[in-house]
Amino acid sequence: MPSQSRLLSLDVFRGITIAMMILVNNPGSWKDVYWPLEHAEWHGWTPTDMVFPFFLWISGVAMTLSFARRRAEGADRGRLLAHTARRAATIFAIGLLLNLIPKFDFAHVRIPGVLQRIAVCYFFATMIYLYTSRRGQIIAAAALLCGYTAIMLFLPFPGAVADRWGMDSNAARYIDGILLEGHMWSKSKVWDPEGALSTLPAITTVLLGVLAANYLRTGALLAAAGLLLGFVLPINKSLWTPSFVLLMAGLASMGFGALRWWIDERGNAGGWKFFEIYGTNSIVSFVLSGAIGRVLSMTQVQGLSTGQWLFQTVFAPLASPANASVLYALANVAAVFAVVYTLYIKRIMVRL
Repeated sequence: MPSQSRLLSLDVFRGITIAMMILVNNPGSWKDVYWPLEHAEWHGWTPTDMVFPFFLWISGVAMTLSFARRRAEGADRGRLLAHTARRAATIFAIGLLLNLIPKFDFAHVRIPGVLQRIAVCYFFATMIYLYTSRRGQIIAAAALLCGYTAIMLFLPFPGAVADRWGMDSNAARYIDGILLEGHMWSKSKVWDPEGALSTLPAITTVLLGVLAANYLRTGALLAAAGLLLGFVLPINKSLWTPSFVLLMAGLASMGFGALRWWIDERGNAGGWKFFEIYGTNSIVSFVLSGAIGRVLSMTQVQGLSTGQWLFQTVFAPLASPANASVLYALANVAAVFAVVYTLYIKRIMVRL
């Protein structure tokens, strides 16, 4: 079981986020998905768009707790940064390995990805956290958002149009085309939702998690600021716009703040065990869910991928197409939980 020094509400919040990630990433049919379980097509946001920024925000909160303990044990900044570099490199490598499966085509492998962005953001946010004061962290967060906005609005590039935030013409797409040509998201091939330039404001998401350890009550203000800024700069996950950063950090602060008050301060720990277990082995949950999805798509039964065969023979007869799709996704959530539950009862926690 997890150490009693862990913050239960944070494990629960992380577990909710992971379970939501598995749910939205594994529908039985992408043609039959309820809108809250889909990403916004471009501008705007849905509950699904909350998952990734919540991961980054949580890593910022967890960083403050972990480093406080390590500093109390005598670790200096150099040791903490070295540990962070090793951890970030490992997470990046795991993400790249998942992208390589099943073809191992290094010439065309997608280099960016969710784990890769987490690794990069975690490393640079750690550097800022370790070597600046709280005031410096606020300045760094603001500078990243302002610098990113300036590049998006004013960088000259071929084919630039008046709408600097459009899907077909924006500075992030242009820079990704230079740095990542042939190594981007397979569905677009010409831009990447975890691309290079939009990683800058994503670092701010981690920093806002760091700062939230002291300013949880500002969540509503951040969310309101994000919504208001959205009238000027669109809320957009793929571009990780400043309005998206502020809104998601605000929502994460409010969600975690409510859980911390209810679970840690009021002592209402009952009923959260499912999410607590998910939250204590997050890296296993993430990698396992990706591996299951790839195995189900790579293998075949009766001329269909194993995933399609399971959906059509087991789940489709049970309900309407959209509900059957949700049932299939919930089965994936349950399958991953069975593994992390086994690790939990054996007191095994995989840490990088």
